[in-house]
Amino acid sequence: MTVMEGMAQRVFKAVLDVDIPLPLPRMSYSEAMERFGIDRPDTRFGMGLIDVTDVVRTTDFSVFRNAIDAGGVVKCLVAKNAERLTRKITDGLTEEIKGIGGGGLPITKVVSQGGGVEFQSGVAKFVKPVLGPLCDAVGAVPGDALFFASGTFDDVCKYLNYTRTRLAEILDVIPEGVWKPLWVVDFPLFVWDHEEQRWFSSHHPFTAPADEDVDKLESDPGNVRSKAYDMVLNGIEMGGGSIRIHNRDVQRRVFKVLGISEEEAHLKFEHFMEALRFGAPPHGGIAFGLDRWVMLLAGCDSLRDVIAFPKTARAVCPLTGAPSWVDDAQLAELGLEHTPAVKAKREAHQESP
Repeated sequence: MTVMEGMAQRVFKAVLDVDIPLPLPRMSYSEAMERFGIDRPDTRFGMGLIDVTDVVRTTDFSVFRNAIDAGGVVKCLVAKNAERLTRKITDGLTEEIKGIGGGGLPITKVVSQGGGVEFQSGVAKFVKPVLGPLCDAVGAVPGDALFFASGTFDDVCKYLNYTRTRLAEILDVIPEGVWKPLWVVDFPLFVWDHEEQRWFSSHHPFTAPADEDVDKLESDPGNVRSKAYDMVLNGIEMGGGSIRIHNRDVQRRVFKVLGISEEEAHLKFEHFMEALRFGAPPHGGIAFGLDRWVMLLAGCDSLRDVIAFPKTARAVCPLTGAPSWVDDAQLAELGLEHTPAVKAKREAHQESP
């Protein structure tokens, strides 16, 4: 990580004559999710997510109460100096949230009234009973707008992160020419799949657990942190890496948590496990998205602007015409053959004038 951030510093100096102070800030995955709702936070501007579950649990607003009673959370973000947020804009944001799967976007504004403050519009009547504690908790003052999301932690993160990004664009609060790289660390080693009712690797099954969390592999896998790390720049993941497992016993225990039986492990990974039996040094690495670096450093908005042979949304290359027909002899070399549907399409193409 020290080598890579030194490289990043040198690249910024050479290309843009920008000085990046080192060491880069490090933010845990849990902090990134709590504060920004995403594991690649854009830290150039504020509007962080604030947990207000305890503040609003006494309100009669069923949307909040139902979420809390179901074990969920309520979070809020504050848009400062939000006078420009017209009803048309906030209604549009609400529809966008619905478009990505949300139920809506509860909103209210803080205004001056009679020498004090009041909530106005939106869900004002529901949160009015907790006006003082809520404003204190989120640091809201007249002129600000409050945006809420309630439900599961993951859903709240998804919808408020989207809202935060869109509000930053609408209110034009993202500073130009500012570069805020950081490391996101301490990712969870496992994620729980509710549909399949089992653990999956959040990175890959060879990522090493944090040394201090190894004892939790069997007893508390959901709280095992990994030795994985991402370099994030202005809300974009620039590269990700990890330290690999080099201990055979630890690897076997990780397989077991993932539901990989001894038989399956032997069938798929015995060459690897056998190699570990002879000993391996601690090792790891990182993979950078070089096209993303070039895109940002060149001031472009799309990866297609910096890729030699960009593809369309249909995965077609306008320059070369790929994907094109593959010769049967080439497929035979690989032990492949065209499907009947492709054969029929090819025959029809050859017969057409």
